[in-house]
Amino acid sequence: MKLKTTLLKLLLFSFVAVLAACGKSSPVSYDLPQLATYDVVIDPTSAIAWTGGVITNNVPVTAYGVCYSTTNSEPTITDSKTTETISTFLFGSKLKGLSLNTVYYVRAYGTNSSGSTGYGNVVQFKTGNGTADGYGTVSTVAGSAAGYENNTGTAALFNRPTAVATDAAGNIYVADSYNSVIRKITSDGVTTTVAGTGTFGYADGPADKAQFYVPSGLVVDASGNIFVADLGNNLIRKITPAGVVSTFAGNGSSGSADGTGSTATFSGPAGIAMAADGNFYVTDSNNNLIRKITPAGVVTTVAGNRVASYVNGIGTATSFNKPTGIAFDVAGNMYVAEAANNAIRKITKDYTVTTFAGGIDTAALKLGSPQDLKIDANNNLYITDANGRVIKVNKDRVFSVVAGKALTGTTDGNGSTALFNGPKGIALDAQGNIIIADYNNNRIRKIVQ
Repeated sequence: MKLKTTLLKLLLFSFVAVLAACGKSSPVSYDLPQLATYDVVIDPTSAIAWTGGVITNNVPVTAYGVCYSTTNSEPTITDSKTTETISTFLFGSKLKGLSLNTVYYVRAYGTNSSGSTGYGNVVQFKTGNGTADGYGTVSTVAGSAAGYENNTGTAALFNRPTAVATDAAGNIYVADSYNSVIRKITSDGVTTTVAGTGTFGYADGPADKAQFYVPSGLVVDASGNIFVADLGNNLIRKITPAGVVSTFAGNGSSGSADGTGSTATFSGPAGIAMAADGNFYVTDSNNNLIRKITPAGVVTTVAGNRVASYVNGIGTATSFNKPTGIAFDVAGNMYVAEAANNAIRKITKDYTVTTFAGGIDTAALKLGSPQDLKIDANNNLYITDANGRVIKVNKDRVFSVVAGKALTGTTDGNGSTALFNGPKGIALDAQGNIIIADYNNNRIRKIVQ
């Protein structure tokens, strides 16, 4: 009996010791958040800047935002910081009360449940000097009312022009969507039809017999071939300088299959751009994807996962929501106008997707459903938004309005008083002038800077 009692005491002591050991165990360890900091866009006149970040390893946090300093080149949360409302793994931040003409360092931060803070990459930027870039001067190149007529200047008629492109000779090409034709405007303002019959349909062959269905995006290569994102037909079409129309990729079915030529499928391709290496990139709008097409017609998906959402990351781990315009900078980075997310997304050569400007966050730079964008040789970026503005983010990431305001109209003249009605497509000519497809006004407009 005594032995049994002793054994019970030993077991009880061991159990208590285990409990005590558990009580003294180390706290639960949480992964450190890993972040990427967005590019900074600056308001030159009001000492405001917009940036943000994304948690790249999806670690839950109790706080996030950006920290910034004029003296600490690696700012921490002990410096100035923003604290954003936690909703998703990506966020926008608005910096206010900055000093003009001053260099700042900023980086995203995230603090986990154990109180440990991770930081993103440092972005250096300089605030403006209090003066914005000047407005441009707006004029009407062609068009005046809804219709279909080839003529000179405002005597020519268009019906919902969606996209514009230019060539080295100074010609402007227009995707005249409701007329379902591709038009050409010479430097003298003479409008002609390049391809299409003026009726919705699908037919390859000679230009005057070929048919399109709401053509949406255009790009002209160095040889004068025109590539068209034929939105309603779910196709990418090609028009040769000799006037022969063929199908470059897609088979007309709505889908998201990768493949070569007609084995690939699209759903509402909206924008198209050509990279320096000769590959084409398409915003496959209804699929919420970015697709790549080689010169041989091989189609692959490089970004997006078909989910209509707003997720940054790498390649097909990312999400878009109705991407439209697409363009490249001089370094080969891709930029996408994303109307439904009110954002401009940036895609690097390794297909890392971040937010360049705007976004759905309340602290983000307000873009009114950006439609299209182009980038000049100096890395100045131009954007059309559905609010009726043509916006510039210059090479130093300074934000300004080139022309237009949140009113509708057809007024030409100084950009501060000029009015558009649903500007969509945008192009740049050899002189640096901005060409706009003024969709609801059925006009092609020019802005001289």
